[in-house]
Amino acid sequence: MSDLKIAIILGSTRPGRNGKAVADWVLDQARIRTGATYELIDLLDYPLPHLDESIPPAAGQYAGEHTKAWAEKIAEYDGFVFVTPEYNHSTSGVLKNAIDYLYAEWNNKAAGFVSYGSLGGARAIEHLRGISAELQIATVRQQLSFSMFTDFENFSTFRPGPQHEDAATILFDQLESWSGALKRIRADVPIAA
Repeated sequence: MSDLKIAIILGSTRPGRNGKAVADWVLDQARIRTGATYELIDLLDYPLPHLDESIPPAAGQYAGEHTKAWAEKIAEYDGFVFVTPEYNHSTSGVLKNAIDYLYAEWNNKAAGFVSYGSLGGARAIEHLRGISAELQIATVRQQLSFSMFTDFENFSTFRPGPQHEDAATILFDQLESWSGALKRIRADVPIAA
């Protein structure tokens, strides 16, 4: 087993959310992988208030205990799979808030995206790609987009089509490759913020 660690971050905390089933499916697909260890992070377990740090995250001077706990958790990982709903043509507020809390803990790591929504959540992913670039997160090309019309029964029971399994394999391959390369870079070259 590789020493790469990748977090699957569930970016919805809504009651009755569809994201838990999607994130669980992603984790089930990842469990057969040998190139990295995957772990699910549910933002329900990290209840962050609206960003309440007075100093910008790039300074790395976190004051709140909730911020320090979140930073310690995210620092453990070499890469991320963000599982996001699409709300109002973007990602969820809770995921954006969680991302905004930190800076260096995201830097020079890789990310892939899994989305769901009426149009597959593609617009949420596009916003996350721009946010990731600012945080020096390298994003992989492959993404998974689940439609509320074809991948959910009655808009609530997750039943993804089999074609998504092959797409997930490609996403994991790309993510593990980039995560491994960036881990070597982080180990060899100290990078200034």
